[in-house]
Amino acid sequence: MIKIAPSILSADYVNLQRDIEKVDQGGADYLHIDIMDGSFVPALSYGPGWVKAIKPITGLVLDVHMMVINPERYVEDFAKAGADIIGVHVEATPHIHRALQMINNAGSKAEVVINPGTPVEQIKPVLHMVKQVLVMTVNPGFGGQKFLPETVSKISQLNQIKKQQNLDFDIEIDGGVNDKTVVEAYKAGATVAVAGSYIFDADDPVSRINALKQATK
Repeated sequence: MIKIAPSILSADYVNLQRDIEKVDQGGADYLHIDIMDGSFVPALSYGPGWVKAIKPITGLVLDVHMMVINPERYVEDFAKAGADIIGVHVEATPHIHRALQMINNAGSKAEVVINPGTPVEQIKPVLHMVKQVLVMTVNPGFGGQKFLPETVSKISQLNQIKKQQNLDFDIEIDGGVNDKTVVEAYKAGATVAVAGSYIFDADDPVSRINALKQATK
């Protein structure tokens, strides 16, 4: 069964605590927090202060996805704010090894992220450093996009490398996730699924969490 990480990008900002508590009590495993700088992706979103404010109201793993250029600048701030996992894009820094090293040294779990157009080959040298790999299944920056089926082969590749090299990392997917698309990704080796609009746009978000778990039993 896949682990579920509701993305608060699609939650009600005015009633954020209510929405977080709803998915926390409804069986979510992680809480996915998208950090966007308006440069690496067009949109803007949360800073470390949001993570610090969210930390006391939930026991969920705080899964922080940094869609920012030169993420090294902010790693320590997000770690201090309470991020359990910090994900950085290989495309966002010429120093991916250093960025991941900084995350591990700061006491958070390191995650490397790849966009739909980035080959798995590009992150092979750092896979031994991470506890999670995030495969973007849409182009990052906006919620509500359609799942890109060509990204599934990357999940399979990562799963194969993981087994061959006896590595220990979760494979997370993010973008266009619903009870149909999650099945193919899970079969390919995905272990964590981020879902935003699929969960929070529903009248009953908890039923959507259950649907994703049931689909991957």
